[in-house]
Formats: sequence, structure tokens, C-alpha cells
Amino acid sequence: MKIIFTKIFSIKYNYLNKRLYTMKRAAATSSKSSKTVDSSKKSKNLNEFVQKTSTSKGSEDVNNFLLSLKEKRLKCAASIVDFSFKKKRVRILSKTQEVREDCQGPVVYWMSRDVRVQDNWAFLYAQRLALKLQLPLVVVFCLVPKFLNATIRHYKFMLGGLQEVAEECNDLNITFQLLMGPAKERVPEFVATHDVAAVVCDFAPLRVPLQWVEDVKEKLPDSVPFIQVDAHNIVPVWVASDKQEYGARTIRNKINTKLPEFLTEFPALIEHNIKFKTHLEKVDWKAAFDSLQCDMSVDEVANIKPGYKAACQQLQEFCEQRLKKFSDKRNDPTQNALSGLSPWFHFGQISVQRCVLEVKEYKTKFKDSVEAFCEEAIVRRELADNFCYYNKNYDNLQGLHAWAAKTLNDHRKDKRNPCYTLEEFEKSRTHDDLWNSAQLQLVNEGKMHGFLRMYWAKKILEWTESPEQALEYAILLNNKYSLDGRDPNGYVGCMWSIGGIHDQGWAERAIFGKIRYMNYQGCKRKFDVNAFVARYGGKVYSKK
Repeated sequence: MKIIFTKIFSIKYNYLNKRLYTMKRAAATSSKSSKTVDSSKKSKNLNEFVQKTSTSKGSEDVNNFLLSLKEKRLKCAASIVDFSFKKKRVRILSKTQEVREDCQGPVVYWMSRDVRVQDNWAFLYAQRLALKLQLPLVVVFCLVPKFLNATIRHYKFMLGGLQEVAEECNDLNITFQLLMGPAKERVPEFVATHDVAAVVCDFAPLRVPLQWVEDVKEKLPDSVPFIQVDAHNIVPVWVASDKQEYGARTIRNKINTKLPEFLTEFPALIEHNIKFKTHLEKVDWKAAFDSLQCDMSVDEVANIKPGYKAACQQLQEFCEQRLKKFSDKRNDPTQNALSGLSPWFHFGQISVQRCVLEVKEYKTKFKDSVEAFCEEAIVRRELADNFCYYNKNYDNLQGLHAWAAKTLNDHRKDKRNPCYTLEEFEKSRTHDDLWNSAQLQLVNEGKMHGFLRMYWAKKILEWTESPEQALEYAILLNNKYSLDGRDPNGYVGCMWSIGGIHDQGWAERAIFGKIRYMNYQGCKRKFDVNAFVARYGGKVYSKK
């Protein structure tokens, strides 16, 4: 990896030395000193950017928060060229290890999982390469008309974030292009048409995006380097572990010992100094929306806004208002103690690493809460990526450990009473008002409290004909309604609840076997069930 990295990114062409010198001299001219950027100009640009957010209450605080993040990046490094990039974040997917010396085309960042401009290691890496080669930088995103169980709720959230990315790219002299259709066709086509120098992509562990990467790899010209950067995990999944980990206890130390190396501040993604001069059609967002062939019955959640700025507001409010309660109240669904950041995490509209950096600033005030948040945001979240990457059966019972598969099979013929249909589950028509309320929260708010997700999925196991059907229903409902559906955390959550993944065997009982059991009375001991039911209106239905 070191040799490959050096071959691609060392300035080995004579003409590059001159270009890099020119670029650095220009940067120095516009800076207060040889190590800083003109803060007045950058602050002015950021002010122009953040003023587009909203005029709602608290917008001034959010703008100040955005400015503080900007200052932290600039303090870290004037640009990615001046930053010591961690080579371990990178994998070279192509046989080609060198950019063609005579290439004048752009470096392309194929954005997919991580839909943001700042705090994005893949985007930063693409700019690093483009600046070193003094080439234009282009971002492409491939929009497919349907994807798994994604509904218009998910597409609106994603497209809203993409529009914000396009605007910020324009402000930074970076071309953004929305490509309509599958990546295996559109990315190689774009590369061939525009004599692209290199392609950088981000990383996702699920089988469909992994296949997208393989398809693009096969169709790219042999002369074009194809580079992947894990911009989603703090410790890259291939660095954290080279195998499927049994649970949090086996991966925790592997991740935590690497945090001093990887949990760093981000440099700024700066205004690019070379414009891509080829004319491209302006993105037609209406046409993009009209091209969708997804389920239109599940509409957007009105009070959850997409994009990086909205995510930053959510992060700021969590740190200032709810973090202090996180340690003690995070498992109480009646308390507003969670970060609520999972939709933005899923769509890559804010970096988990950024959120951890900000939360850790409160460690002296809320030590237990900060540690609990880091456990969930780092260890548990990256454990989910580990499972999905190293276990190709992450969404079916073939992915279970032998003990769990055996115990579920041993109890396959146990009587289920009641036994519900998918429609009854979806419409919240069970005999359990708590379960129905949790389902209503999912349908109406696009989220479900983390503690109740466990109870919700385990009851689906108890009230369906087979564990296979239970897992199918749980994944389908979560993916259809939750804004963070189709995510490694969602698959692992269902597999933990129904199949004991990352858990241990417990006392054996009917239907569950040795899978951990949860019941209504246990919930009543932990929180005010009646208050939660009253809030969401779950009723008791008799099975006919």
C-alpha cells in the first residue's frame, strides 16, 4: 500500500514541481502567513454560505457553530495538500497505479455513501490528488430510480442533501454532476467522454454498493487509477479488523487503540484553483425527481430537514441541550436524550468523526455521557460495518452463529399465538399497545427509539410463523419507514434482536430458544410505558 500510494501521489513529473510551487505561492499570497489562509475572505465566503440556511429561531447560533467548524479546519491545515493524510484510509482498486503524465482531464470523486463536502476524507483525497496534479476536480453522483425498499421519504432526504452539495461545490469552483442511471454505465461513460485522470470513490459494506464498485472497476479504462477511501468510519473497516468480529468486546480494543491515529481534526476542502472548462448541462432537479420509480406512499417527515447545515444544527442542539442526559436517559423512550443524528449519518450528510470530535469537547462536563456516546457512535457503529462487510449473509439466517441458528431451528415448531400478517404489523394492529405505538412512531416520524427497536423486532419474532419471516418483516418495515433504513446498523439491529448476532445465549424458552428475550413488563420497569403510548396513540387490537 505504501508503494502504491507513493507512486500515485508523489510529485514525480518535472512539470508538476513547477505547478505545485505556483499553487503554494498563490496560496501563501492570499494567507495571513505561510501557514494560514486569509480568514477574512474565507469567513466572508462562509457567511454568504450560511446565510442561505434559514431565518428560524436559533439560526444565528447555527451560523456561529458553522463558522467555528470552519476555523477548526483552517487551524488544522490551510488545505489538504498541507495535511498528513493517513495512507491506511486508502485502497487502490485498479491495477493501474499511476496517472498518465499527459492527462489534462479532471480527477473525479464518485460520491455515493458520503454526501457532504466538508469533513469527507474521500472528497479531500480527490482534491489532494487534483491539486498535486493541477487538474480540475469533478464530483459525480449516480441517481438510480429505485433502490431496495427506499421510498420517496428517503429520496427527498437524499436529494435535498445533494442539492446542498451541488451549491457548495459551485461556491468552491468544483463541478458537480448528477448522472442519471446505474454507476456501472454512467461512471465509465463519463470517464471516457472527459478523459478523466483518476476516479476516487467512498466505501459502503453492503452487497449492492460493493457490486457497484466492482462493476465500475471492470469497465474503467486500464489507464485510469481507481481509488477507494473509507470516509464513513473513523477507523477504516479494513484497518479495524481483517475478519468478522464476534461482538463489541472483541473489536472495542482494536478500534480504541487506533483512535489516536485516526480521530483527528479535518483540514478544509478549499476553493479549487482549476476550473473544469467543459460545458455540462445544469442539473435538472425536477427531472431527477420525476425519474424516480420508488414507493410514493411514504412521504417525507416534515420536521426533519436534509443536508449538512440541518445536521450541524441537530449536533449543536444535542451537545448543548441533550448530551447531559444521554448517559442516564438514553434507554428511556419518553425522554428526549438521544442525538437524533442517525438519518444524517446514514446519508453521509455529516461525518460521525466530526460529531465525535464536537461531543468530546464536553468530556469534562459530562464524562459518562461522552463515553457512552462514543461507545455507540464509534464502537457499535463500526462493528455494524464490520459485520456487513465480512458476512455476506448479513440480512438472512445463514449469517448467524451456529448456536443461534440451532436454537431457532430447535424451536421452529413452537406454537405462535397470536401470529400476525405483514399488513397487521404495518398498520399497528397487534394486541400490544406499546408495540403499536413504536410502529406508529416509525411510520409517522421516520425513526424509532433505539431501545424500542429491540423490543419491536423481538416481538415480530414471537408473533410470526418462522424466524425467516420475522427477519424479513423486520428488515422490510425498518427499511421502508425509517430514514436510516438500509443501513448496516439497521441490519445488525434486526440480526441482534432476532438472531443473537453480537450477543450471547440466554436461558432457553419457547420460540426464542436461547435468543435474548424482552417483554412488556420489563419495559414497564424501565420507563413510563403509558406515557409513551399516550404520545403515539397505539391501541389494543384483538386478533380475529
